[in-house]
Amino acid sequence: MSEPFLIGDAMTGGYGGADILHGCTIAVEKGQIAVIVGPNGAGKSTAMKAVFGMLTLRHGAVRLAGEDITALSPQARVAKGMAFVPQTHNIFTSMTVEENLEMGAFLRRDDIRETMEQVYHLFPILRDKRHQAAGELSGGQRQQVAVGRALMTQPSVLMLDEPTAGVSPIVMDELFDRIIEVARTGISILMVEQNARQALEIADRGYVLVQGANRFTDTGKALLADPDVRKSFLGG
Repeated sequence: MSEPFLIGDAMTGGYGGADILHGCTIAVEKGQIAVIVGPNGAGKSTAMKAVFGMLTLRHGAVRLAGEDITALSPQARVAKGMAFVPQTHNIFTSMTVEENLEMGAFLRRDDIRETMEQVYHLFPILRDKRHQAAGELSGGQRQQVAVGRALMTQPSVLMLDEPTAGVSPIVMDELFDRIIEVARTGISILMVEQNARQALEIADRGYVLVQGANRFTDTGKALLADPDVRKSFLGG
């Protein structure tokens, strides 16, 4: 069997001397959506950051398209095609929407206008507000700017840390619809999400973490149907 497009394989590590992850494996295929869910403090965001190179692993490896990238810095991983949208502080509030998107393309030396058009097509409200300071936007619109800016790098993998945190259910549904659209273009999506039920509904693959280790791994639909997952993590 061929290996997944992106895999954090048997990752053990944390911050300082304490391990938060214990042999945790997270993977996503090309053009698919993988979702990491679990209780607070389960190590979800830590697992994502480990895949992006933001903490040192004591054991395990990260591979992208078959290449071992475990030793690469986050910046080097961006150059390899990975984009990461943190939960907070993910936009430049004093810059306009358009300037934020341009900042996303800082590594590129080609014409970025076509990619910007694609972002505006995905998020039409950003075109309307492109000359407005990003800090004046609603929470949901800010998230669209953050995702749009990440897409300006033309990534092969888009990593989202709690993209729907603090937004209304309507905005959450809209963001999830856009995330599905992004995946359909062939970009792999790896996402940490508090809204577990809604996230698993759109997930090709789901990972339930507990105390930094894999508790359940299956398709999103199978996890939603699993009575143990429903009882323990989805409120019955």
